[in-house]
This record gives sequence, structure tokens and C-alpha cells, in this order.
Amino acid sequence: MHPLLRFTLDLFEPNPAVLPVIQTPKAKSQPRPAAPAAQSIPAAGQTVHFRHPHASREVRLGHALVAYEFKRGQRRSIGFSVGPHGLAVRAPKWVPLVEVDAALQEKSAWILRKLQEVRERHARLAEHRVDWRDGAGLPFLGQTIRLKLDPGHGFAAAGAELVVDTLAPDAATAALPGTQAPMILHLSLPHHASPEQIRDVVQAWLMRQAKQVFQERLDHFSPLLGVQWKKLALSNAGTRWGSARVDGSIRLNWRLIHFSLAVIDYVVAHELSHLREMNHSPRFWDTVQSVLPNYAALRQQLKNETAPRWT
Repeated sequence: MHPLLRFTLDLFEPNPAVLPVIQTPKAKSQPRPAAPAAQSIPAAGQTVHFRHPHASREVRLGHALVAYEFKRGQRRSIGFSVGPHGLAVRAPKWVPLVEVDAALQEKSAWILRKLQEVRERHARLAEHRVDWRDGAGLPFLGQTIRLKLDPGHGFAAAGAELVVDTLAPDAATAALPGTQAPMILHLSLPHHASPEQIRDVVQAWLMRQAKQVFQERLDHFSPLLGVQWKKLALSNAGTRWGSARVDGSIRLNWRLIHFSLAVIDYVVAHELSHLREMNHSPRFWDTVQSVLPNYAALRQQLKNETAPRWT
């Protein structure tokens, strides 16, 4: 096995929107009849538009007009993928466009369902955009923390410090994780700080917390799985929660720090399990289950919950 081989945990995992390719015989053939388009797109008479930013072709699928990125290459089949930007289609150089269109119609139900899922995810992300100002809230380890501009606080070198609100009724017994008392992230910034300045200080603090938490969880699970991780790197990938290489290198998306510790444990155990099984075979999932019996519920939680949008 190549030393740089790696496995990744997709941001949209466990339901990556990549359709198995359609095998296309090289011999000239008649176009396949179009299958009925999906009926899940809205009210009669309304046209829904989906447009890839690099669209070069478009097709009508039921009530939807889909503009998609189209590329030809040295391949043996027609392939479809639906990502954050929309639909992308790849086809062999020798396949006529009429066959590409027929394949799109045949798989229209799948395509429209995935495009709608992406659109709904983008809508959830928009709802979770952080308003970078004094008093704004954002999730940290599954709980909400509030930002406070505090130029007089004596931690300028660190930039930020998290404290439990001492005015809260249960503050005396509160502790992370599991506390219900309000938590305040004090930022060593002037009251006139710009949103960009606030965002940068908060991100730096969150990344420091992420690295510390990830290292602790890697150290916890690695002996249970009988593996040894060699190096941890923080990722800011837009489509991956984590990845693992056979040389023991682990990359984890720092934005996981928004989720509960249980969800972080799932991603950590997932990547460490790849050091034993570089695949997603039944043996791989048995390995994950050996340390996290409820991994399936945590996997679904990771898919359903939405981290704040940082761009």
C-alpha cells in the first residue's frame, strides 16, 4: 500500500452525493428512453433553478432547470456528482450528448433529491452565520458561548478567555462539558473592534481549544483500538471532517470544536479506525463500534447538525 494513501470523512458523510457511474458501451447505440422525472419538486407550474457556478450545459428535469458543469475525459462511463456548488457531469469523449441527456433523465430523481439536500444545507448554514459583535453567540463543544469585548481584561497575550457567568444561579457548580450556566468568552479587544478582528481572535482561540481536545481524544482512543497516531494537523477543509494516512498522520477539521464531545469522539474514532482498516468495509465499522457502540447515532447527529458559517 502506498504510504500516502489516506481515507477521508466527508463533510456531508454518511451520504456522499456521488452516483455510481453509468457504464456506457463504446459501440454506437440508440439513446435510452427518458425515465419519468422526480415528482418531489414543488407546485405545478413552478420552475426550480439549480445552477453550478461553472455550468456549461443545462437540462430540464421535471419541474427543475439544472445548469451543470460538464467535462469530457479519458474515462469509460458517464459519472454524476452533486457537491456544494451543484451538479457536475463527466463523460467519455466518444459518448454523444444525446446519451448524456438520456442518462440525466434516467437518474433525475436522484439528482434532484441531492440538489435539494444541498440547497437545504446551504439554507441552514445561512441561518447559522455568526454576527461578529459584542454579545454574539456561537456553539462550543455543543453549548452556546457568548462573546464579550473586554479591553481591560489582563489576558492580552492569549487574546481570549472563557469564563462561566458568575451571575448565573448555578455558576458555582457549572463545569464544561455539561454546564447549563452561561459561558462568556472575554476578548481582549476594544469596544470599537471590527467584525473581522473579533472573528480572527475567536477563531484563533477555538483552534487552540480544538487542538488540545483532539489530542486528548486521540490519546484516549488509540490504545483502545491498538493503533498509534503519529501527527495531528488541523484542517479548514470545506468538504472534509477528517482524514487518516497509513503513516499515522491524522487531519481533523478544527470546526468540529462546535460539536459535542460525543460527536468529536465519533470522528476521532472513525479516523483512528482507518489505521487498522483503510476502507469502509464491515470490518472497519466493527472496529469503530468496538469503542463506540452508538456510533450510528453519532454519525447521524454529525450529518444533521450545522456548524456556524465562517465565510
